[in-house]
Amino acid sequence: MNMLKTTMLLAALTALFMALGFTIGGTGGAMIALVIAGGMNLFTYWNADSIVLKMHGAREVDARSCPEFVGLVAGLARRANLPMPRVYIIDSEHPNAFATGRDPAHAAVAATTGLLGMLDRDEIEGVMAHELAHVRNRDTLIMTMTATIAGAISMLANFGMFFGGGRDRDGGQVLATILAMFVAPFAAMIVQMAISRSREYGADRGGAEISGKPRALASALAKLARGAAHIPNPVVDRNPAAAALYIVPGMRRGGDSLFSTHPATDNRIAHLESIANEMGVLTPSPNFAAMPSSRGMGKASVPKARRRASALDPNRRG
Repeated sequence: MNMLKTTMLLAALTALFMALGFTIGGTGGAMIALVIAGGMNLFTYWNADSIVLKMHGAREVDARSCPEFVGLVAGLARRANLPMPRVYIIDSEHPNAFATGRDPAHAAVAATTGLLGMLDRDEIEGVMAHELAHVRNRDTLIMTMTATIAGAISMLANFGMFFGGGRDRDGGQVLATILAMFVAPFAAMIVQMAISRSREYGADRGGAEISGKPRALASALAKLARGAAHIPNPVVDRNPAAAALYIVPGMRRGGDSLFSTHPATDNRIAHLESIANEMGVLTPSPNFAAMPSSRGMGKASVPKARRRASALDPNRRG
């Protein structure tokens, strides 16, 4: 069923891409758009992991260079019955994580140094279990491909604004091109956001099941959402579509609105609380409302108990 949904979503975005090409260049434009979309799909399928990792300047680590973090991921992968993914660290204060790769055999997971310095071990375990759930659910490929095509639709619409439609003397093509310039990116964005939101809930459940610590994941989400809203993310500044890849949005968002890349954090926490009850987890729920704000994020915003030196934090911030 998941593969069917993936195929239908990619087909919808490809059809949208072709419709925009037709609006700008007629039948020839539609065929060119089809060829471009096919080429992008093939290229992204084989290179999804390298595209995303290079975009973030991620560096691969192993059991020698980062033993505790890699060991944590290895233990989670065994519990999830997954091949061991490649593990990457991104040198960025922005606290976030993501998974990528075309299938479980070619998967990679990455976390920023900001995340590793902000969370405790249980919370990091919950986050990485969430990312491995994306791998197990085969979400990583569709999320990367959708972000790529959505970005291309916006680019093609901008191209049409400058170069399309001027040849039609009655002005009809000009009007159609202007309309497509606004409608096509808007529609692509809706599809992209819908994909991301629905899959985040599934990965939260999978992460809770893999780690066995749904409330630790909920605690991590509360901290990360605050931090990500206040610490700049240059990757999202350059490419807003990348926000859909992360465990929390790379910028401040509202609730479960049409334009949010993720479900509202409060809703995800409530979802995880219900999962904890289903699993019979007896650990008390953290008081999320009492957690410190990440405004002006830095060491002072992280509780002292979380600021101890840890082998999970490559920068050894204490």
